[in-house]
Amino acid sequence: MGRGLTLPQRTAALIPAAGLGTRLGQGPKAFVTVGGLSLLARSVAALAPLVDEVVVALPDGYALHDLNLPGDVRAITGGATRQASVLALLQASEADVVLIHDAARPFLPPSVGEAVKAAAAQTGAATAALPVADTLVRQAGPNLWGQLTSREGLWAVQTPQGFRRELLLEAHRAAEKSGIQATDDAGLVARLGLPVALILGDARLFKVTTPGDLILAKALARLWDAEHA
Repeated sequence: MGRGLTLPQRTAALIPAAGLGTRLGQGPKAFVTVGGLSLLARSVAALAPLVDEVVVALPDGYALHDLNLPGDVRAITGGATRQASVLALLQASEADVVLIHDAARPFLPPSVGEAVKAAAAQTGAATAALPVADTLVRQAGPNLWGQLTSREGLWAVQTPQGFRRELLLEAHRAAEKSGIQATDDAGLVARLGLPVALILGDARLFKVTTPGDLILAKALARLWDAEHA
C-alpha cells in the first residue's frame, strides 16, 4: 500500500427505536404513521442514501419483517434505556463513522445529514443544532415568571449526531462505568473533555413527542412528500 493512501471510511446510521412513546400515547413512537409511513420508515429512508448500512434497535418482540422499512436494514433488540440501545448499536456495527438519529425526527434534509457526517469524520464528533430563537425565562416558582435568561450562544440540540465510532464507544463505556445516564450522545463525548462541532440543523428536524407534534408532522408530511417525490 502506497504512502498517503487512505482507505474510505465505512459509515453507518444507528437508530435507537426501542422507546415506548408514553408521552405520545400511541404505543412505540417509532411505529406511529405519518402520511402512510412510520416515523422509523421515514428516518431510514432519509439516512440510507448517506451511509453504507442502517442498523435499528427495536423493542423486544418486534421484527423487521413486520415494519415495512425501505432498503436493506439490520435490526437488534434495544435496551431498557436509549443509552443502552445506542451502546448495543455501537457494539453491533463495525463502521468507522456513525450517525445516531432519533426515529422520531422523520424529516431530515440530506444536506444536514451530509454536513454532520463530514464534520464527524474530520473532527470526531458533531451534532445538528439550531440557535435558540425564543425568549427564555427561568421560573421563580411553579408557573411563575422569574429571571430572563440570555439566549446568546445557546443552541437547541437535534439529531443526527455523528461520531467516530470508537470515540463514542469510549464515551458510552465511561458513562456506564460512572453510572451516568444521558439521553444525548454528544453530551457523553463532551463529558470526556472533547470538542463537539455544532452543525446548523433545520426547523423541520423537530422531534415528534406530543400529540401536538404529531399534528404538525402530519401536515408537514404532505409538503415533504411532494418536495421529495
